[in-house]
Amino acid sequence: MSNKARALPVPRASEHTPLHARNVSFDWAGTPLHWLPGDPSTTHTINVLHLLLPAGERWFVHVYRQALPYIRDDALRADVIGFIGQEAIHSQAHDAVLPRLRELGLDPTPYTAQVDWMFEKLLGDRTLPPGRARRWWLLERVALIAAIEHYTAFLGEWVLGAEELDRRGADPVMMDLLRWHGAEEVEHRSVAFDLFMHLDGGYRRRVRTWAAAFAALFFTWQRGVRFFMENDPTLPNGKATFKEYVRGGREGVLPTFGAIARTVPQYLDRRYHPSQYGDTQQALDYLATSPAALAAEQRTAGRPARPEQHGES
Repeated sequence: MSNKARALPVPRASEHTPLHARNVSFDWAGTPLHWLPGDPSTTHTINVLHLLLPAGERWFVHVYRQALPYIRDDALRADVIGFIGQEAIHSQAHDAVLPRLRELGLDPTPYTAQVDWMFEKLLGDRTLPPGRARRWWLLERVALIAAIEHYTAFLGEWVLGAEELDRRGADPVMMDLLRWHGAEEVEHRSVAFDLFMHLDGGYRRRVRTWAAAFAALFFTWQRGVRFFMENDPTLPNGKATFKEYVRGGREGVLPTFGAIARTVPQYLDRRYHPSQYGDTQQALDYLATSPAALAAEQRTAGRPARPEQHGES
């Protein structure tokens, strides 16, 4: 038996659910700059999501559309198509926060321009000849997405249980955005890894791309927090500090470093499968009560049927 065959984990079938995009929208008119009252450091640490995700998830969609022709399993193809739909909505939802930040005096354009460059140029399509080189670059990016999705699922699970944010009066609209998105990350957490295993599954590629993804996330996130703190118009001497992050983790308003550290051996274990971590039912329970998700369902239910649905041409 080959090393690759031995490395194939068995997913938990009970954690699989059919995926569909929920076309949510949020009203940001009443959301304050510091949506976690009295805690700009935690607010801006989480706000980095709005800087990274629009470009990052557009990139996910672009790469996965290129991968679709190589998928030989109908069930996985359906999962990937559902994943693409959800990620496209995620990108739009976080992008819609940025105009509100500008209204409140914090223009994120200098930072988002750098993020756009990273995903569109550094990680974008390259002029490569058809064949092995082009496929290698596609597989590298598919593996990178699998590693990144390990962390988006971790964050999704964390925010679903982060009750301290509610106790401290976090803005309910922002919390619904974060938990709706987090729930969908938990819901589709296996898709990126399953696609990677289907197209390649090489353990060395998994380790190499995990290291690149982890380093990139750490670098871009801490730079994003620094950008927010230094440009917040209400903080004349705003600075991002390690001490503040540790404090947030200790108080339950941010993930702890210990929790983040435990994600490393999880992903690098040859027996790893994302379905082994997280709780799909917890995610679905939140989605069943999310104000934005419920409103999206009501809009969909009230939409007139298209002519072709009644057999008209």
